[in-house]
Amino acid sequence: MSSPDALETSAVQPSALELSGRDPATGGRLTVAVRDGVVAEVHLDSADRPGDETPWLSPGLIDLQVNGYAGFDANDPTAGPEVIGALARSLFAVGVTTVVPTVVTASEEHILDCLRQVVRARADDPLVRHAIPFVHVEGPHLSEEDGPRGVHARDQVRPPDAAEFERWQQASEGLVGLVTMSPHFPDSTAYIAQLVSHGVRVAVGHTHATPEQIHAAADAGATLSTHLGNGAHAVLPRHPNYVWAQLADDRLSAGLIADGHHLPTDTLIAMLAAKGAGRAFLVSDATTLAGSPPGVYETPVGGSVELSADGRLSHVGTPYLAGAARSLTEGVAHLAGLGRHSLADALALASAVPGRICGGRGRLEVGAPADLVAFRWVAGDPTLTMERVLVGGTTVLR
Repeated sequence: MSSPDALETSAVQPSALELSGRDPATGGRLTVAVRDGVVAEVHLDSADRPGDETPWLSPGLIDLQVNGYAGFDANDPTAGPEVIGALARSLFAVGVTTVVPTVVTASEEHILDCLRQVVRARADDPLVRHAIPFVHVEGPHLSEEDGPRGVHARDQVRPPDAAEFERWQQASEGLVGLVTMSPHFPDSTAYIAQLVSHGVRVAVGHTHATPEQIHAAADAGATLSTHLGNGAHAVLPRHPNYVWAQLADDRLSAGLIADGHHLPTDTLIAMLAAKGAGRAFLVSDATTLAGSPPGVYETPVGGSVELSADGRLSHVGTPYLAGAARSLTEGVAHLAGLGRHSLADALALASAVPGRICGGRGRLEVGAPADLVAFRWVAGDPTLTMERVLVGGTTVLR
């Protein structure tokens, strides 16, 4: 994994530049011209080039669920906006060019303070402003039950409140673009419809809702499922249950954590097959310990946790997960390495599909934002090794 130290600290966007690399879909040679922060030309030479060792070239990765990374925490309201900027830049180093900070269940004042830090960070740095299109609020309108609640604070779980949502938007200058909630509350459909009318996407997650309530949420405008298969009871009825309901509803696109720990291989592959092309995407759900060395750590939520060399984050002395600790980049490598999906397929699940949720990012087309990565990877590698990263046409890693 590249070090954040390799990031250029005073990058100046050039008026024009050119990149070349192998197309993950065809293996042919791609040449991309960038002007004024957007893709100006794309040329593909599909001729076979045996032994070509040119790096792969693709759109940058898009992570819709990032709680923290490399010691930087989006849920620390006291750390200052520089932490949000450092979080984004640390993710640039591993090829994540669009970062959606995820603020989790807490008191309203805590959530408001976290939102204000993101606003300040975007104001301080044009690259950070480009990289963070909106904020994801995961909660606090979640299931209070053990299992579906995950590690969200039980005493802060509360019903949806339209007035509280308006206060979030006032504090964030309208930056809340995605809200995860459980639609088991009595007024869920009205709340979902209100958020959708304001251009906010709603995801079902951390829920014990009935299938009928899941489908009613989609009727009201919910379009996503947050880390489907996780934030759930350890034991469920064979059928019906809220996992089957979300898999079956084609109006809900599913976010999936492909870190090798949250979803067993068979489950991940089956969920991708059930959702089909364009209705599933990868997320990291990374916490502040992601990108840190293996070891035992003390955390505000969960107490003592152990991070293993293979990226599993567990409560010390138990088999239970304590969050996600691998980057989206590692998730792409993990999925591609399973042998059931190509590198191009895995990349699309972390760029083109979530890019549609971010206003058309994640495309290697003329007119698209010049968020690009050149990297090396062969089957068996645990991650994609970045050689060059562009964010909005600016080289941030080489």
